Amino acid sequence: MSSMPPLPPFTLAGALAKVQAAEDAWNTCDPQRVASAYTEDSVWRNRDQFLTGRAEIVAFLRAKWARELDYALRKELWTFRGDRIAVHFQYESHDTAGQWWRSYGNELWQFDSEGLMSRREASINDVPIAESQRRIFGSRRR
Repeated sequence: MSSMPPLPPFTLAGALAKVQAAEDAWNTCDPQRVASAYTEDSVWRNRDQFLTGRAEIVAFLRAKWARELDYALRKELWTFRGDRIAVHFQYESHDTAGQWWRSYGNELWQFDSEGLMSRREASINDVPIAESQRRIFGSRRR
């Protein structure tokens, strides 16, 4: 098992670093890179989908980014305590027909002692937007 600092229990600086690292990884749209931050048996709820383990996470992310094109995400720390972090996020993408979407959501994260995420609960709502309404462009770190 590899360690993924910062490790719980989280400080404010550690929680902020964990959130930024997640944002950076998700903005690569690289399923393997994103999945490496989760335990081998990580449990997810994403909208109405329930996943268990890295293989299911990778397959889910491949399908997600095949339909959510030009994906750009922002995450913000909501709160943290011990081995848990709550996050608010927004992302924008367009579908194959060219319709742009802004998706809003909240995530609850739980980590193991090595700093890998063992549980992720995500509630997400989508709003259609015009391309001219976009406000998230690429990664913060370019």
